[in-house]
Amino acid sequence: MNEALVVLTTVETTEDGERLARVIIERELAACVQMLPPMTSIYRWQGKIEQASEALLLVKTTRAAYPELELVIRQNHSYQTPEIIALPVGPGSKDYLDWLTASVRHNSANVN
Repeated sequence: MNEALVVLTTVETTEDGERLARVIIERELAACVQMLPPMTSIYRWQGKIEQASEALLLVKTTRAAYPELELVIRQNHSYQTPEIIALPVGPGSKDYLDWLTASVRHNSANVN
């Protein structure tokens, strides 16, 4: 079974995204974090329709690293309720998925 996940999270600024991505990679919780350019998000928050410019991070990780990754995102995110959505990866390039798995530290006992 493929253990790879892509975790989505949005950030307010590209600076926030770069900072969060570096923390994630430095802690070996993902093999790669890609940041897509700013986009417009329209959403309901506390009963009102809101609109904001955000950047989307695509975090390539594993199921084993997910609990610690979620904690690190929560601890380092500027939003009260950050988007954290994990999507399982289906079939993919074996070489890429092997690299992804080898690049992620699996020991989630070292939560900071």
